[in-house]
Amino acid sequence: MEQRQSSTRAVKSTKQFVKKAVYAEPPMTRSRPEATATPELMLEKATLARDSEGRAKYARRGLNVKGGMDQTTRAMLLRQLYLSHIESRRFGEALSVALQMVETSVMPDVARQDAARACLGLERRREAIEHLRIASRVSPPSRRAFHLWTLGSVLYLSGQERHALGPLSRAVRWGTNDKPLYQAQVALAQLACGEAVSNVAELRERLADSACGRGYGQFVLGELAYCAGDFAAAEEYLTAFVERTGHGRIAQQIALEGELRRSRDLLARMAEKRRLA
Repeated sequence: MEQRQSSTRAVKSTKQFVKKAVYAEPPMTRSRPEATATPELMLEKATLARDSEGRAKYARRGLNVKGGMDQTTRAMLLRQLYLSHIESRRFGEALSVALQMVETSVMPDVARQDAARACLGLERRREAIEHLRIASRVSPPSRRAFHLWTLGSVLYLSGQERHALGPLSRAVRWGTNDKPLYQAQVALAQLACGEAVSNVAELRERLADSACGRGYGQFVLGELAYCAGDFAAAEEYLTAFVERTGHGRIAQQIALEGELRRSRDLLARMAEKRRLA
């Protein structure tokens, strides 16, 4: 599923790389010498770390190993360091690391997406949008829809609905499994621009019946329901989205801060309508 909160597909090669880096260790004994630190071993440890501090510690150790390393390993270690900064809301440091990832030329679209996320944390929206534009141009076809959708979503949430229509429409053309989500967001952008959309009910039904209607799709379904005046459904969808995202991974919460703000704003509006009714 091509959704921002997981980005699993975008870093699938990372997991495959880490699996290859696993080293068999002998049984634990008191006299057992400590395993020699290698970039690959530190990458494995960083990936498996339970918190951002551990992730950063092992990523730095891997990057500081003498003797050099290939660019793929360097990029993977940098990404672990980047994630630790994002999780700790150190957006300036995260951006610096993301730009180092760009220089490796390994998965450049992922590096640009990461740079954009850090820029959004720094409220440097224009730079974030430029990174996302580049990501959509340099990405492989399998990830192009995701990057176009992310770009369109950022523009839409920034109040640039007219500019969001282009990338969202292109995401529909490139999309596969998540196409109902992209089509629904095109409709939301059109409605925000004052355009008539005659098939809102059909788009809602199609998205609700698809796999992408869960997770991020709940946010979009909530907005569609709100636009249709179905406040009961809108409240149910948006509440579910806020609760699910609010209890998710820290990096996910940060990536979806714009959606969370909008959801809470719409929920507050509906609560006020009920109070005044």
